[in-house]
Amino acid sequence: MRENMQHVWRRTTPLTRTITAVVLVGLIGAGVWWFGIRDASAASAAPVTRTVAASLTTMQKSVSGSGTLTPSVQQDVSFDVSGTVTAVPVAVGQTVTAGQTLATVDTLQLNADLLQAKATLANAQAKLSDASGTAQVAAAQAQVDVAQSGVDTAQAAMDGATLVAPVAGLLTAVNLEVGDAVSGGSSGNAPTGSSTGSTSTAQFTIVGTDAWEVDVTVSDADVALIEVGDQAEVTLDGATTPVFGTISEIGLLSTSDTGVAAYPVTVAVTGDQEGLHDGVSADVELVYERRTDVLTIPSLAVTTAADGTTTVKQVDADGTTVAVPVTTGETSGNLTEITAGLAEGDEVVLATFTPGTGGTGRQGTDQQGTFPQGGFQGVPPDGGTGPVQQQGGSTNG
Repeated sequence: MRENMQHVWRRTTPLTRTITAVVLVGLIGAGVWWFGIRDASAASAAPVTRTVAASLTTMQKSVSGSGTLTPSVQQDVSFDVSGTVTAVPVAVGQTVTAGQTLATVDTLQLNADLLQAKATLANAQAKLSDASGTAQVAAAQAQVDVAQSGVDTAQAAMDGATLVAPVAGLLTAVNLEVGDAVSGGSSGNAPTGSSTGSTSTAQFTIVGTDAWEVDVTVSDADVALIEVGDQAEVTLDGATTPVFGTISEIGLLSTSDTGVAAYPVTVAVTGDQEGLHDGVSADVELVYERRTDVLTIPSLAVTTAADGTTTVKQVDADGTTVAVPVTTGETSGNLTEITAGLAEGDEVVLATFTPGTGGTGRQGTDQQGTFPQGGFQGVPPDGGTGPVQQQGGSTNG
């Protein structure tokens, strides 16, 4: 028999021999995988449990709004006296200090008026000295008072011949040149938004660069939640981190024209003000409640039964997963507050998954699967740290 097989093998062609050898090698490899490697892979695909530690964080409630950044100081400045401009030692774009000279007018007429007022006062004082009767003294004293008022007015006008900056800031408008004639009281030194009874263009406009504010509108339902002094977080257009401020004013009259009551709220920026610019849009969070050191875990780790019982799962010393009852507080974003049942650092089961399977699974669903790449959506790897926010008063707990 063996000799016959050898005889047959010698009669086969080289190609036939090669094909036969390849088939035999393939069959041997398949057997090794089936009985060895496959069984080992199946054993290594045991469910994996992911846990997250309960941690302390800050939870806050806020009202959202939007507005535009404006300087807190924006003041129009003009002469209160009449005359011809003799000097304008400043220019647009220049930063001025409080008390710095902006312009001057000629003082010839102003000085004459002052001298005349002083002469009138001296004459009235002489008459008072000569008065003998009670009635004469009273009349003479009244004339002295009137004359003194005239001197004070003339002196103020003389002082007003030099126009100075009432506040420090950036000059954004200079509407005077040497030789211009000005008439007193055209617009005075008035902050933006005030009325002086004239529509004349201000001769100078000064904008402060060290104090900023944002005006937002808050609905009737939300305005009752906030108060002056509450902290605000202001995120400027294009910025990734907010600057901070406080509510400085809450309007008492609704400014809405849509039929729904809404109230103006002013936020004074108190944080780092470097690089702020007028007219930049801003999103504002008006924080009316903030709690620190709140014990939280990811909401994915919490299971609520039909009877209202709330539990989390923990892994005990021997590796067994057990359900632990907890009491929950408020929920915000991806986090749930734990008021009883856990302590800081306690590990809770976030999810279980089986490597190599196609589905996802989470604790409390009795399902197993793989995490999507990057982990669970919306859950930080550490289970969530830093402030979490609730808006518009729509909170739980």
